[in-house]
Amino acid sequence: MSAVIEEHHHDDHHHGPDKGIMRWVLTTNHKDIGTLYLWFSFAMFLFGGVLALGIRAELFQPGMQIVHPEFFNQLTTMHGLIMVFGAVMPAFVGLANWLIPMMIGAPDMALPRMNNYSFWILPFAFGMLASTFFMDGGAPNFGWTFYAPLSTDYAPPSVTFFILAVHMMGISSIMGSINVIVTILNMRAPGMTLMQMPLFVWTWLITAYLLIAVMPVLAGVVTMMLMDIHFGTSFFNAAGGGDPVLFQHVFWFFGHPEVYIMILPAFGVVSAIIPTFARKRLFGYDSMVYASASIAFLSFIVWAHHMFTVGIPIAGELYFMYATMLIAVPTGVKVFNWVATMWQGSMTFETPMLFAIAFVILFTIGGFSGLMLAITPVDFQYHDTYFVVAHFHYVLVPGSVFSIMAAVYYWLPKWTGNMYDETLGKTHFWLSFIGVNVTFFPQHFIGLAGMPRRIPDYALQFADWNMVSSCGAFLFGFSQLLFLFIVIKCIRGGEKATDQVWEGAHGLEWTVPSPAPYHTFSTPPTDLKEAHG
Repeated sequence: MSAVIEEHHHDDHHHGPDKGIMRWVLTTNHKDIGTLYLWFSFAMFLFGGVLALGIRAELFQPGMQIVHPEFFNQLTTMHGLIMVFGAVMPAFVGLANWLIPMMIGAPDMALPRMNNYSFWILPFAFGMLASTFFMDGGAPNFGWTFYAPLSTDYAPPSVTFFILAVHMMGISSIMGSINVIVTILNMRAPGMTLMQMPLFVWTWLITAYLLIAVMPVLAGVVTMMLMDIHFGTSFFNAAGGGDPVLFQHVFWFFGHPEVYIMILPAFGVVSAIIPTFARKRLFGYDSMVYASASIAFLSFIVWAHHMFTVGIPIAGELYFMYATMLIAVPTGVKVFNWVATMWQGSMTFETPMLFAIAFVILFTIGGFSGLMLAITPVDFQYHDTYFVVAHFHYVLVPGSVFSIMAAVYYWLPKWTGNMYDETLGKTHFWLSFIGVNVTFFPQHFIGLAGMPRRIPDYALQFADWNMVSSCGAFLFGFSQLLFLFIVIKCIRGGEKATDQVWEGAHGLEWTVPSPAPYHTFSTPPTDLKEAHG
């Protein structure tokens, strides 16, 4: 079998990639571009993680230990920006590039040159953002939500470079999204209807529409900031007739759908992995599609739940409270369907399944704390405390990040042709699982006790749990070096993977050889019974 794969692979290289660095600079192949996105996002994940460890090292004990308060603010701002825009989002775009054409039987993405361009914008954008650390006044220091007038009237000069970087990221996201939509709607294999697509493809189709809708809003708000800083306007300056709360409305109209942009593809990943290792069809496929679309729609009409304490009218608070709680319904449908898929299945617990189960459990905890934050009078107490930090990290780390790791373990044998080291994979899972919970669960306690977020020093009463949290952060952070080792070890060799890879896997990507040839589906597949099991 391996000889056949190697022969196929060797033959493939006659029509395959160029050699050397220019292969990666000029490539229009969806697999190469997916690989570039994934490696870039991992580099940003490590960079953002180093900034996070700087934050946790400072908070290990009360008192100022290591960094100046001003630099602490730069760390918190840049950590958030890099993790959201540099680590999580590009990782999902990388998975989309690798997997969507293979899942729908397309030869490549619809717009391959734009695909190349949308990636290569990112290293320049983040290079510029990272360079702000070395500029006069330092990096942006106003939090990743960059509220005006803090980010306009009191910001370091580097804020202008930050605004340009945000524009570049937004352009990249919009181009990638157009590409995803055109590919899915126009290049599916003949006979594959929308309701036959794998859920990962569905969640990305919905995510792409969300991105196209909200990225121009983000571009608008940073352009208004630019005008306030350099051109004498007063969008957000009350002294000139502007309104700082306007900034929050515009920002969160982008910011809340953005949260779902980072979690919907994760739902798709988990919906692929759980049926495979439960050896059952996904329970309630149609309801999963409708739930995903409902979540996307609702995400546009709940933005002001981030703003309960700014003094919006009571009718507005009631509306946003009830609308926010409504999102629990389609999300609950999804969790129910995942559990029902596992119910009485022939479950095995390989590394991708461990990450997927951890996703379901810990993401649900994050969802519950989100429901708590949705209750307006209670949110007055929770707002801007570490309880909020705990909530969104439970959604984004065991949510988005764990699902990305699950996806890498699940599809890596298909990408490389080699099986990863299962023992090391499980070790990585348990270190990450313990590290995440030791880091973020205590933050619920210190938040409920009243510790504000984004402060470099704190009262003695918060000391014990902060020390625990910092220890967990270092455990989680350093265990990701094991992940890097596992992936490189798998790329370099290992037990050869079969075409099917996983016994219970369904989908067109499992019908092509492992490693997936450089060009797949030059003629569209006709046997679609594999599409979503």
